[in-house]
Amino acid sequence: AAGTAFNGILCTAAGGYLVERLPDCSPETMSKMESNLATLVKMDGGEALPTNLLLEGKTPVDIAEVLLDGLGFTPLDSLEPQVWCECSEEKLFRSLRLLPREEVDTILKEEGKIEARCQFCGTVYRMSPQDVEKRFSKATGDPSKDADFES
Repeated sequence: AAGTAFNGILCTAAGGYLVERLPDCSPETMSKMESNLATLVKMDGGEALPTNLLLEGKTPVDIAEVLLDGLGFTPLDSLEPQVWCECSEEKLFRSLRLLPREEVDTILKEEGKIEARCQFCGTVYRMSPQDVEKRFSKATGDPSKDADFES
């Protein structure tokens, strides 16, 4: 089962689980799993299981505990997801170096600065004409080769 919930364009909950019957599964285990699934459906009360449970603050471990109740469930580990982005001002400058210098100069003349926003994390980077000139004067290596670039 998988489900999502949206508030406008904002995703407020997304999750799911997969239950697969293995070849050596006993009828008793299957019966217990069916009973646990029925309990989970009743707890959720909605049509897009497990969306309501997630909106209520239930975690994947909470859902697994219900699904595997009476079947010897023991969580092995848990981790908190984190947003992590490798963007940097250095990577922005590397991209600038891939453009013809005339194009960079035209942008600086028309905009008065270089500005870029990371599409992943949203960080905005700005470079003044002086910053750009200083970086170009110190630049070494080939920006098109990863081996010549250190982040």
